[in-house]
Amino acid sequence: MADKKLTVVISQAQGKNPAKRELEESLAAALLMEPDVEVSLVPHLYDLSADHTGTMFLQAIRGDLVVLSWLYPRASHWVLDRQNIRGQEGLVLLKEEIDEEEQAAEESNSVPYDNPERNKTIPNRNIYSIDLRVSSNPDDYLTEIKRIAKDTQVQTVQLGNMIQESPKPAQIEKYLNPLEIINAQKNNGSANDASQMEPTKRRWYPVIDYGLCTNCMECIDFCLFGVYGVDQGGQILVEEQDSCKKGCPACSRVCPENAIIFPGHKTPGIAGANGEVAGLKIDLSKLFGAPDALEMAARERDAELVADGREALGVGVGVPVRSKVSQSTSDELDDLIDSLDAMDL
Repeated sequence: MADKKLTVVISQAQGKNPAKRELEESLAAALLMEPDVEVSLVPHLYDLSADHTGTMFLQAIRGDLVVLSWLYPRASHWVLDRQNIRGQEGLVLLKEEIDEEEQAAEESNSVPYDNPERNKTIPNRNIYSIDLRVSSNPDDYLTEIKRIAKDTQVQTVQLGNMIQESPKPAQIEKYLNPLEIINAQKNNGSANDASQMEPTKRRWYPVIDYGLCTNCMECIDFCLFGVYGVDQGGQILVEEQDSCKKGCPACSRVCPENAIIFPGHKTPGIAGANGEVAGLKIDLSKLFGAPDALEMAARERDAELVADGREALGVGVGVPVRSKVSQSTSDELDDLIDSLDAMDL
């Protein structure tokens, strides 16, 4: 019987932040000493293209998988899913603490779109997504990985023996030697250095959380840049990733279920944290004269249209009907604040 080993992948941060690089190196060195773990290193998940050898390496892995990345766990899971690296969401105990009342308020009552054909492509394994921003202490991650390794029941083999088809072993061998990669990076190794990973460039595109998406199609109606499409089963998908306008998160603001993620955005709710992009939190900002989420989305889209030499359209095209109730929502908030003032708390 094959040895029981848990596959752990460290996804490197963008840039060369020394603190992040130090944490990655410490984790790689410690995990290499763990007998129940097989560790590898890949570039930043969000920057991997479909034909990158790092993507093919991840696609070839079988069995349970732990992914350590500089992304929110939800973003990490659905970035992997977009690249056909799929599985059930494994339970992770090491995570950012969320207030129970806030979490309950964020839970959606909407039913995700059920696509039987897509469900058939999800293998019977767990993918554990861990955010490397939760702690700066490597021991915290080691403790969590050991817990997962103890709980997992999937029999795996060494990665070098597991990956037998595409990509070829020579292409992916470098990913199995994380410390050699890190040392080559420290020494500014040339692009032809065998220890160097295939380079990536920073990317910007939406990622759909199919655990929340109801297939309402508001994103495809709103976006006018050809990013979205529909698969053969009638489900929305990101068809042309690189058609997305860099820095524009407008479609995420329009999505009523917060199912569209831009992992590189500075706003946690848009980047994949557990929270709402639109709704009450945005409407409250109107008390200070700021636009609501839908108005902001229309402005962001207009800026990109004008940059392309096209006409700005405002909220008149592709903006959901629910924008018409924003004023009544604001009136209700005003009434609530007046009531609180009257209570003289």
